[in-house]
Amino acid sequence: MKKSIAYIASLLFVTGVNAQNVSKDGDEFPIQLNTITTAVPFAIIAPDSRASAIGDAGAATSADANSFHWNTAKLAFSKEKAEFGVSYSPWLKQLVDDIHLSYISGYTKVGKNHTFGGSMRYFSLGNITFTDNQGNLIREFSPNEFEILGGYAFQMSDRSAIGFNGKFIYSNLTGGVNSGNTATKAGLAGAVDLSYSYVNEDVDVADYDAVFSWGATISNIGNKMSYTDEADRDFLPTNLRLGSAMKFIFDDYNSLTTTVDFNKLLVPTLPRRNGDGEILSGYENNVGVTLGMLQSFYDAPGNVIEDDNGDFEVQSGSRLKEELNEINIGGGLEYWYGDVLALRGGYFYEHRAKGNRKYFTFGAGLYYSVFGIDVSYLAALRRNNPLSNTVRFSLKFKFGNNKLNNAAGE
Repeated sequence: MKKSIAYIASLLFVTGVNAQNVSKDGDEFPIQLNTITTAVPFAIIAPDSRASAIGDAGAATSADANSFHWNTAKLAFSKEKAEFGVSYSPWLKQLVDDIHLSYISGYTKVGKNHTFGGSMRYFSLGNITFTDNQGNLIREFSPNEFEILGGYAFQMSDRSAIGFNGKFIYSNLTGGVNSGNTATKAGLAGAVDLSYSYVNEDVDVADYDAVFSWGATISNIGNKMSYTDEADRDFLPTNLRLGSAMKFIFDDYNSLTTTVDFNKLLVPTLPRRNGDGEILSGYENNVGVTLGMLQSFYDAPGNVIEDDNGDFEVQSGSRLKEELNEINIGGGLEYWYGDVLALRGGYFYEHRAKGNRKYFTFGAGLYYSVFGIDVSYLAALRRNNPLSNTVRFSLKFKFGNNKLNNAAGE
């Protein structure tokens, strides 16, 4: 039973709450929970310690080997000739002790304007025992998912760059075990990421040199996925990420970066239906990928209330409010002493009707020569949150200084 609970939690990454809201007239009404669920949500888990420590923000921070997840275009501005990274995170430690996320990534710069690289993400859901209706053992299985990614960044000018990723996603949650009379199979998908990065290193703020950066990424644009031939196909976690950062350079040794990211799933929201399945508010969610992405900006159904006569009405202003509530916000601060020590802190916010993930994040990094290690810690604000006490570890290896190479004309 514990394995089943952990399995469901790892797929949805949301926890329900019984919350109350207060209208302008002072009347209380229950918030109508309407979380957005997708296939393979592991594809949007923050894989590395650095970004995890600043509130899961990474659209506009400086480039590193983990940028393929956050914004591939940033790699065009990398100060390194090449970099390789490895990250590991035990997942949902509050529930079980054998679920984990592993991530490896690396890139190399070719000439001045081209950067190539890739990553692999592996998510293990531990070990699950399958039994029939009588409790007889069918088999033991270790569900797992992985993503293989190839990426490219092109520097268009001194301040702007674009990025492109192509990826293959594999999800095997059942090992082919039948569900009743229904045969199951592994889910397969192909997807792309598109990204843009802007960096201005010639900024002055209160007599200090500063670097302003801005980034945008649409990730996981791909085919819908199914684990059976009969079931409806589920959307990939297509996500729009917008972020900005400002780095203040106080002197040769001390700098501070502040950053914030805004995220929205480009996946249809479930409409509100009556007992007969007719839509009361919102739009049909079983649509194609392109229409689903466009529809995600205006399809929130809002709060549907039944009056004393049995008629339904949408509460005024609730549709726009729910649409805005689908935007997650994360951000934080990163302090550097030279190129040796980094201290980080941040906060992530998700509305209680959309999953209620709220947590503080902390972390540190220590670097020496070509080697670096980062650690982050997640402190959830809700008691018994399955994400509480999540720790991530990352290692980085740098190869060559790109500034020197550029100066030499390479």
